[in-house]
Amino acid sequence: MKSLNLDFTLNYHAFNLSLKTTLPLNGIIGVFGHSGSGKSTLLRAIAGLEKNIQGNISLSYPSDNADKKSSSTILSNNKLTIKPENRHIGLVFQDARLFPHLTVRENLEFAAKRCKKRSLILDDILELTELTSLEHMNVTQLSGGQKQRVALARAILGEPELLLLDEPLSALDQQAKSKLLSLISKINQQLNLPILYVSHSLEELQFVCDDLLVLSNGRALAYGNIHTVIHRLNKNESPVSTVEEKALLQPLTHQQTSLSLPIKTQNNGQGLMVLSLNNKQEVLLPAPSNMHKKMVEQNILPAHLRCFILASDIGISLSQPLDSSIVNHLSGTITKIEPQHYRVLISVECEGQVFFANISAYSQQRLSLTLQQNIYLQFKASAVRTFLY
Repeated sequence: MKSLNLDFTLNYHAFNLSLKTTLPLNGIIGVFGHSGSGKSTLLRAIAGLEKNIQGNISLSYPSDNADKKSSSTILSNNKLTIKPENRHIGLVFQDARLFPHLTVRENLEFAAKRCKKRSLILDDILELTELTSLEHMNVTQLSGGQKQRVALARAILGEPELLLLDEPLSALDQQAKSKLLSLISKINQQLNLPILYVSHSLEELQFVCDDLLVLSNGRALAYGNIHTVIHRLNKNESPVSTVEEKALLQPLTHQQTSLSLPIKTQNNGQGLMVLSLNNKQEVLLPAPSNMHKKMVEQNILPAHLRCFILASDIGISLSQPLDSSIVNHLSGTITKIEPQHYRVLISVECEGQVFFANISAYSQQRLSLTLQQNIYLQFKASAVRTFLY
């Protein structure tokens, strides 16, 4: 497996980016953090658009022969910097940056001609990015979502080893965002193209990413499986050492349960999608709206649905709430009780999946909740959120 090795510092007058980590280039890696955390600067450094980098940025390649060591390509160090056009790295910005005087096809032909060793066929990429019907249109006539698809296709035709996406959905409406996210996932899978995806929206990242790198104030606070990292953010856990740095974690995101569950039923006949929780319990949420009816009809919804539930939307009951309009109630066991000022974060294990409920300290005391106690979680179907909506 290829990997991206980052061990560098980039200094500005009011901001420093300092990273020392290795990212395995497998699938889609999300890069998350507040504005000003260093997300876009990181992509620019990898792409070769930042000067004055101190340290090393390199790509490592596994050896096909067990007797040989892995090889590496230096992108930047204190003595050498490879030009952006020679790095075999694609970069898609927030704005498409297309040639306004050219058609869709002409924009893509320009990118394809610059690729010295071409293996991809332009018409195949037009089909992959769903641009065939638009190929003869001038790009100024396209919608925002269509322009971003052209920008993606143009980057792909450069046949990069790594694709960098800098908040490509920021200017799009919800329907265009959902379509582009599905396309990004398809590009990664069909072309086996690793992607670094920058966003300040966890909802976007959860829908397509398997791993997550969290940045804050120019430093890496966490990296790993996306569900695991989000749950660490809930509990303010980080490898950083100082109290001040740990305090940066808490405001990054709302406490939540991050899930990837098999779809059991797309619509149970009552407007609810059913997800399977280890085949013993179920999670219900609203079935896809009309906006995604075509996705359901074409059976292109994923086998597993990425979704999340805010900890503040989950309640706790000591007995099964049978006489309730709330449709989700899961039995589980309390594994952690963590006081947080006048609130308490309760970790509950249900069928091997950890759920997080944020309740008042008063409620915790009133119910006399203790470790290893069996309880029921309850939450509305509408509390289960996914980027499909």
